[in-house]
Amino acid sequence: MPVLALAADGGQPHALDTMVVTATRQEGKLLDQPGNTSVIDTGDIDFLRPQRPAEILNQLPGLNIQQGSGAEHITAIRSPALNGGAGQGSFLFLEDGVPLRAAGFGNVNGLYEANLEQAGSVEVVRGPGSALYGSNAVHGLINVVPRAPARQFEGDLAASAGMFGDRRLLGSLSDSFGASGYRLSAEDNHNSGWRQDTRLDEQKWIGRQQWTGGEDSITSTISGQNLNQQTGAYINGKDAYLNAALAKTNPVANAYRRADSVRAMARWQHDLSDSLQLSVTPYTRYTEMDFLMHFVPSQAIQKNQHYSFGSQNAVYKSIDGGHSIIAGTDIEFTEGSYSEVQTKATFVQGGSTYPKGVHYDLGARSTVVAPYLHSEWQVLDHTRLIAGTRLEATLYDYTNNAGNGIFGLYQRIPSRSDSFVTITPKLGAVQQWRDWLSSYVNLSRGARAPQVTDLYELQNRQQTGQIKAESADSAEIGTRGTVDGLRFDTTAYWMAKNHYFYRAADGTNVPNGKTLHRGLEASVNAPLPLGFDVTAAASWALHTYAFNRPDATLINSVRKGSLIPEAPRTLANLRLGRNILEDCRVEVEWVHMDNYFTDNADTHSYGGHELFNLRATARMTDRLSINATVMNLTDRAYADRAAITTTGIDQYFPGSPMTIMAGARLQL
Repeated sequence: MPVLALAADGGQPHALDTMVVTATRQEGKLLDQPGNTSVIDTGDIDFLRPQRPAEILNQLPGLNIQQGSGAEHITAIRSPALNGGAGQGSFLFLEDGVPLRAAGFGNVNGLYEANLEQAGSVEVVRGPGSALYGSNAVHGLINVVPRAPARQFEGDLAASAGMFGDRRLLGSLSDSFGASGYRLSAEDNHNSGWRQDTRLDEQKWIGRQQWTGGEDSITSTISGQNLNQQTGAYINGKDAYLNAALAKTNPVANAYRRADSVRAMARWQHDLSDSLQLSVTPYTRYTEMDFLMHFVPSQAIQKNQHYSFGSQNAVYKSIDGGHSIIAGTDIEFTEGSYSEVQTKATFVQGGSTYPKGVHYDLGARSTVVAPYLHSEWQVLDHTRLIAGTRLEATLYDYTNNAGNGIFGLYQRIPSRSDSFVTITPKLGAVQQWRDWLSSYVNLSRGARAPQVTDLYELQNRQQTGQIKAESADSAEIGTRGTVDGLRFDTTAYWMAKNHYFYRAADGTNVPNGKTLHRGLEASVNAPLPLGFDVTAAASWALHTYAFNRPDATLINSVRKGSLIPEAPRTLANLRLGRNILEDCRVEVEWVHMDNYFTDNADTHSYGGHELFNLRATARMTDRLSINATVMNLTDRAYADRAAITTTGIDQYFPGSPMTIMAGARLQL
């Protein structure tokens, strides 16, 4: 829901003094932020009961999470839908301010690793993050904040079941003892799939402990997830998603994805004086995954894993007059590996040879050191200036564990080291016009080191060492406020991206791509007569190329000023709700997806869609509540994602038909 959304548990909008933690890793007022920040709170999460990130995040302006099969998805935040290395590295996914994965070892589908379904809140920043965040915070960041321990014992157990073999079980226990509190949460999800051979089994868990004593506080979190799914592949052919029988099929019946991860962190905060605080957050993570690459001709099996440990270190200084300074350094060490093996017999397609056997077998180590400075200055009674900068140095040590040279389509380069340095300045201002109205302007640069896969998993026509660190310069201006219960947030932005890298259809590097991104975003919340309320979010965006790159085929040629594929101009979400008495709430949701082109020549397109969803919850007793959800209420045929191959074949992830789910929640 938008930052000013009406709370599901009472129909009351969030206040403008909502506290957020993402920008500085400490609580601060939303009203003081020099840029956009959207918040999805506990009440929103409990009412919406999202099964997938798209169901809740797409209610925010500027976001377009394209659902794939099972837990898979593609993310767009002030951007077209990005996959490959761009999709892995353009968005920063966090758990309580710590990245879910190491920066150079990203996952396009990375949100499934977070326990969003049981979170305390989710904070979203569109565009580059503050100076406290580096690689991958280019187009935006999503911070999943775990639910805090309760002051006294509480527990709940929620169960639901629905069509296509869907069943979920979620539980949580929390209590406090003196200066210490804890919370344990876990969930188990199963879905048989509405398409053939698309079963999903998934488990997530998280433990959180908070301790406060004197001048010190420690917040510890340990979390993990397990995913085991049969994956539905693209269906092919013009408007194939409109064919109900075809939409249910899975062209690659043996496609799968298995993934496990575990993370641990402890944030120690120590008051050195009344105006000086030290914060140290050591953390570690491990993740492993293997999957069949159903989206490429080889249908090879990729296995990857990485282990990291690091620390976020900062000193917070308050200065008389309302000023503050944060000086810190983030340090991270990662060791990972990738392998890709084709089990199909060697074949030739489109002039390329896809050989049976090992395509890649590589190891990679990374070291990241990033000092930064963030400062806030109360220059006038109602004017606040924010300035900062971050220097980030990334070193990769790559080892080739297979023979060097060309292996059919694939190129295994000799072992080597690469380093990248980025500097990302930030400058913003907040003007509070009235108690109920503030405006902001924000100038910032985001940057990222390349992904390991882009650097070292090369094809036979690519050259080594051409990839540079990507950067994006962003400017935005916005206003947020409240008038007689109506709350609004509006933003206009402009962003120019340089050194955008991708592998062209002809198999060569494009290391110096340039793109432009402009848009308007708005969210509004208001009470209506007869007890109704409305929550709406909308965005208009124009994502275009800012360079020329001819290709032998028109659909793969890049023309300066042309629209980037998979970038709808308009997105909208509207929810009309009503609290019935004090114990029941009903909401109808409208989801708008504009049409968009899928190729560079603007000759292939997806027509967009309008969807309706229905949700309701009712409290039966002080401890028992029931709920029901109907997704795709009109049973419309649509596509979660439309794309095209380099040879001009239309591809789709078909959207789910009407799906009904019901459940109950028992408070212990």
